[in-house]
Amino acid sequence: MSKLGCSSRLVVILGIVVLSLLLASFAMGPLGSKLFNIEVPTDLQVSKPHVVLPSEAMFHIGEFKVTNTLISSWATILILCLVFFFATRKMKLIPGRLQSFAEVVVDGIYNAIQGVSGEKHVRTFFPLITTIFLYVVTNALLALVPLWGTWGPIEHKTEGAHTFTIIVPFLRAANTDINLTLSIALVSFCFVEYLGFSKIGPLKYIDSFFQFSELGKAFGRLFKGDAKAFISGLAFGFINIYVGLLEILSHLIRIVSFTFRLFGNMTAGEILLGVMTFLVAFIAPVPFYGLETLVGFLQAMIFAGLTLVFGVMAVTSHHEEGAEHN
Repeated sequence: MSKLGCSSRLVVILGIVVLSLLLASFAMGPLGSKLFNIEVPTDLQVSKPHVVLPSEAMFHIGEFKVTNTLISSWATILILCLVFFFATRKMKLIPGRLQSFAEVVVDGIYNAIQGVSGEKHVRTFFPLITTIFLYVVTNALLALVPLWGTWGPIEHKTEGAHTFTIIVPFLRAANTDINLTLSIALVSFCFVEYLGFSKIGPLKYIDSFFQFSELGKAFGRLFKGDAKAFISGLAFGFINIYVGLLEILSHLIRIVSFTFRLFGNMTAGEILLGVMTFLVAFIAPVPFYGLETLVGFLQAMIFAGLTLVFGVMAVTSHHEEGAEHN
């Protein structure tokens, strides 16, 4: 029998198995069981997804509440530390697989940062941007591991006349905790503002918001007796102050946008996977796992990338920008 014939038979068999799993999972799900009037055994039923936005406390250390998302965050930190510890413990000129993987990741991120910030500032941005990217993407990937969201104590809840069972997971996707996304957003915001003050100086950085120099020029024209120039300069000076207030507001809004973008996308993905698994347990959720993997990478790139862009804008004074354009 030819190899082509064997491959065709294998494809047909695989297709039949996949189709059978889809039909069986649909028939045992809530839609199929109602449609075909099938009584599904309790052991084969997938529990109805129960959305809880706040993270649940697993235990307490004194007054400190340890939540399931915090445990997941610790797991992420531990995994990253172990990976890079073993990758760099015995570094060789001809690297092994783990060292090669670490070098590819670090070199790729370094080159991406250098392409945006230039050689002058790449080492300033590299530690934090790399940490944010790896932390967010590892949180997202760990959330797809079967232990996450499925293992924990069982609680019975009552809503009206209905009593249902839910699992309080020991491990829950860290990116679905708004406290965690807010903390990363605050770190990003403080880092950008610190760079602005430290790299170009407090006065120049404040002037990039308000540009008080326009008001100073206006009063200088007044002393020279040019009333018309004084009035126009005064008007433009107050406009610049108003624009500066809007600029400060835009910087503060970054915290909100960073926080809710990551939290919203990751939480929506978790709900989508729960609903698809509840409706059609086998095969059908697999493409959505691939989609959530892509979303996790995209969200990590967006968070780290925007922090990098805002940081580059902060360390580049308006005078330098004007010189570059000229």
